[in-house]
Amino acid sequence: MSSSMGSGMFPGQQPPGSHPVGGPGGPGQSGLLSGAPGNRSQGANTLVDDLEASFEACFASLVSQDYVNGTDQEEIRTGVDQCIQKFLDVARQTECFFLQKRLQLSVQKPEQVIKEDVSELRNELQRKELLVQKHLSKLHHWQQVLEDVSIQHRKPSDLPPPGPLAFLEQASASLPPAPLKQT
Repeated sequence: MSSSMGSGMFPGQQPPGSHPVGGPGGPGQSGLLSGAPGNRSQGANTLVDDLEASFEACFASLVSQDYVNGTDQEEIRTGVDQCIQKFLDVARQTECFFLQKRLQLSVQKPEQVIKEDVSELRNELQRKELLVQKHLSKLHHWQQVLEDVSIQHRKPSDLPPPGPLAFLEQASASLPPAPLKQT
């Protein structure tokens, strides 16, 4: 993949740890793209390489024999925290790079961004319609089950006579008589 795009996935990217905070383009922006694509050496890492390496370092620090055999918990915690912090820093740089590319795309080709937004909205609408259909089918199923149960438990002789108090009359008929109070 890197052969089709030059010497790395993100040409012109500055090495990790050398990103200034507060360059001309705002915090951290000048450190992401420091030069033209041809100015890079063949051995320079890209943001993706750095992200992968820092992730592997995080994972390795958690399973390392040095940490397993170590007795100083504070030293272990510090090492793991440093690895995680480095990973988070590189992840922020990577996110910033993609946000910059997205901003460039929105300025250069606004119709492309609108097409992507429309496509995302269509996909979301389709997903939600499927979810509604799924819930409707479940609702119909349980309505049918409830109707079947209600028909099985209700016999023709159990039907209440028509009238506003029919339900109360039927319910009170099944109650035992109340005991009388002696005075």
